[in-house]
Amino acid sequence: MTASAFSPDTAIEQLKQVRMGLLRLHKALLDAEKITYEQANGRIANNMEFFGLVLNHEWFQWLRPMSGLIAEVDEAVGNKKSPITADIAVRYLEQVTQLVAVHPTDKGNALKYYEAIERDPNVAQLHVTLTQILQGETD
Repeated sequence: MTASAFSPDTAIEQLKQVRMGLLRLHKALLDAEKITYEQANGRIANNMEFFGLVLNHEWFQWLRPMSGLIAEVDEAVGNKKSPITADIAVRYLEQVTQLVAVHPTDKGNALKYYEAIERDPNVAQLHVTLTQILQGETD
């Protein structure tokens, strides 16, 4: 087992920053995938149809682990009855790091993520920003 690269002293605050970066990245990924889906399958009629596709269609399946992790982090950060601990924050930071790791030879979800970064400059920029936050390189 390796030691974490995250400091327990700053993990909670860093997780809050990562959460915001992850939300922006997730939104950009949804927007980019919507465009790609529509190019292949025709226009999506409205937001309700899009929401249904995101939840149920295999095209968007690869984004669900990110959606789930965002929901978990939101719940942990916003829980007033049981405030998040530094250890839990570090665990979430490690999960986000693994989720957004880019290896062009990966398969499945990681490959879809890499392709989205390559295809969309906004996604690429948000990925870089999130990676910088994860590495503690914030202003």
